[in-house]
Formats: sequence, C-alpha cells, structure tokens
Amino acid sequence: MDFDATFFALALPAAFISGVAKGGFGGGAAFVATAILALFLPPATALGIMLPLLMIADVATLRPFWGKWHWPSAKALIIGGVPGVLLGAALYKATNPDVLRVLIGSISLGFVAFQIARARGWLSVEQTGFNQRNGLIAGVVSGFTSFVSHAGGPPTAIFLLAQGMGKTTYQATTVITFWVINAMKAVPYTFLGVFSWDTLRADLFMLPFVLIGVALGVYAHRAMPERYFFLLTYALLLGAGAKLVFDGLT
Repeated sequence: MDFDATFFALALPAAFISGVAKGGFGGGAAFVATAILALFLPPATALGIMLPLLMIADVATLRPFWGKWHWPSAKALIIGGVPGVLLGAALYKATNPDVLRVLIGSISLGFVAFQIARARGWLSVEQTGFNQRNGLIAGVVSGFTSFVSHAGGPPTAIFLLAQGMGKTTYQATTVITFWVINAMKAVPYTFLGVFSWDTLRADLFMLPFVLIGVALGVYAHRAMPERYFFLLTYALLLGAGAKLVFDGLT
C-alpha cells in the first residue's frame, strides 16, 4: 500500500468524519470512510483498515453514554447480529472484489436515499414500541451489512426510531450494539486475511483523526444541529457510492 498524497488527502478527513459520526450522531454514517477508502484501495483492505479504528471509536464513545442505552433493544440487535455476521463472512469468502465494490456502493446510495426519504416525509417509521422479533431481524440485517461494508446503521435506525427514542438513548444503544458487533467481526476478519501490516500502518496514521472526531462528535451531540454534518456526509456517500457501483460493474 502506498501512503502517498492521495491516501492522506482522502483517508485522514474520512477518518475524522467517521469519528464525528460515531461520537455524536448514532454512527450510521461512520461507514463513509470505508466507501472513500474503497475508491483507491481493494475493498478488503478498506474493511481491514476501518474495523480497528471503529472498535477504538466504540470504546472512546462508551464512557459518555454508559448505561443510557435501552438494553432490551441492544440485546435483540446483538443476538440477531451473530447470524448476520456469519452470513457476511460466507458471502465474503465466496465473492470477488468487484461484488464488494457494488455492495459497498449500493449500501452507500441506499443509506442516503433512506435518509432523504425520511427527512422529506416520503418514508415514515411507524412507532410501535419495543418488539423483540423486529429487533432480531434488524440485528441480522445490521450484522450482515456491517460485515460487508461497516454499514449496519440503517436497519438498526429503523428499529430504534420505531420506539420513539430520544437522541441520547438512541445514540447510547447504537454505541453498545456496534461495540459488540464490531468485536464479533474481528474474529472472521482475522481468519479471512483481511488484516495485514499495511492495514495496521494505515490505522496508526488515521487513529488520531478518528479520536479527535469522536471527541468533537460527543460535544456536537449536545450542541450542534445535525443538518450540516449530514449534508456533507451524504454528499460524500453519493459520490463514493456511485463511483464504486460504476467501477464494480465495469
């Protein structure tokens, strides 16, 4: 892997944005860094770089939100995440990099479409209260999409928003959920050869930017409107997602 001007110009800001998303905005958009890295690196390398950084961001975010989660929801998502991670590992083993590019790109575009539809009122999440079955289903989908692209946020968001959670309970529940799911992913990633000395070296460059982003995100959770942060993130995901789908198909 070449640590050249392209790497530093794209990877470091992406790491910062992911940290902000993890620290203060539910973590759903944190996979933007994976999509950006996959533009100029093999998708497996992008996944391998980002998982340790996301795990460290999870740990850094746990303390300010400790104990504020809704445990029944987190437990259902985590249990459902187990078969989801296993399905993701099976697909990863049977597929090629172009399929991963299309998956990561499609999930990026789908995430933005979901958020726009929700903001415009085209898609409403009916409030139904806690439902364990729905939590298990959301956990399976989140575990799968998290494994193949670090993008487990949308199905988790639908499940949690249906309960009418406040933003702090929502944030804390996503933090504990993906702390566990990301830890689960580390084992199959290791056996599948996703990690390498190159991914570790990239992590050392990117880690300070992730941690600064987490700290800012925790502060922004209390003080900053979400609108401006997500406008930038969605623009990045649209561009990266479209390019990845194009590259994967051509």
